Amino acid sequence: MSLHQRQQQQQQHLIDSYPISPHSTTDVHHQRASTIFSRTGLLVLLSLILILGVFFPWIGPMDSLFSNRTGSLAKWRSYTLPQAAAFVGKNGTVIVCAVSEPYIPFLNNWLISVARQKHQDKVLVIAEDYATLYKVNERWPGHAVLVPPAPDTQTAHKFGSQGFFNFTSRRPRHLLQILELGYNVMYNDVDMVWLADPFPYLEGNHDVYFTDDMAAVKPLNHPHDLPPPGKKGRTYICSCMIFLHPTVGAKAVMKKWIEELQVQPWSKTSKSNDQPAFNWALNKTAGQVDLYLLPQAAFPSGGLYFKNETWVQETKGKHVIIHNNYIIGFEKKIKRFREFGLWLVDDHNDESPLGRI
Repeated sequence: MSLHQRQQQQQQHLIDSYPISPHSTTDVHHQRASTIFSRTGLLVLLSLILILGVFFPWIGPMDSLFSNRTGSLAKWRSYTLPQAAAFVGKNGTVIVCAVSEPYIPFLNNWLISVARQKHQDKVLVIAEDYATLYKVNERWPGHAVLVPPAPDTQTAHKFGSQGFFNFTSRRPRHLLQILELGYNVMYNDVDMVWLADPFPYLEGNHDVYFTDDMAAVKPLNHPHDLPPPGKKGRTYICSCMIFLHPTVGAKAVMKKWIEELQVQPWSKTSKSNDQPAFNWALNKTAGQVDLYLLPQAAFPSGGLYFKNETWVQETKGKHVIIHNNYIIGFEKKIKRFREFGLWLVDDHNDESPLGRI
């Protein structure tokens, strides 16, 4: 056999091994069509049509879902503090907290305790970032508002940092604006837990109600006047639990607080926070404003409640709001709350207006 003949045979063998004729493609299409139009295939197709026919009228087109989501976000972005205060302050009182996204677990824990006292409807969350604004209002519409401009992207700022100062220094402006709208306003940090209803303790018609941040034990019948200044020439009042009536005196304290924050801004050499400025504001307006120190047994500092077991036992049944201060660190606060049975989100998420976050 010649070389030419052998080459022709080899080429024919390759062609037979890998057929590329239209006939083979037609056979595949025929098999697929037969599968689709078999009895089983027709039943599956009819079931799919039936499902789509039942559910599509309810869920609507996908572009509608996306447009609703976008519209909802735009709505909350334009939601104003006067609108929000009117929504939650129907009885004339607004309970305010300020929260950035890392602190939402603390917000949820605090809300559970507030809801147990039936005051959750008064709560307004001042969202310090858009993530918090959207997350809260998605689960609890109308209860969060962002007051522009939003601070820089929030992290779990360490106490004493510039980020923490920027976050807390906005507080008196929020409170003053709500007072100017004519509402009573209570401010709480969200590292607090309510054990009882605080409103019976807000007796009388004083301008500003506040708590002592000292760990030293006071007599149960201690005076309700502003305590005397300490070593630094000012008092040591906590800026984390405040109640204000919409009076000239309360507004004067908020304005002075804003001024003091401007006089004493944060710097690397003076790592300030909002509390010293609040104390200077109280000290400098004390002669013109009606101030009221809340009872220590009901509103103890964390330095007292978490560190003086004897005092806790002696005052058992009198505690109203517990503040988890005198400790620094996100995880450390959670650990201490758990040790004292006050980290409620572990087992009671269903009691929060926000649910499980």
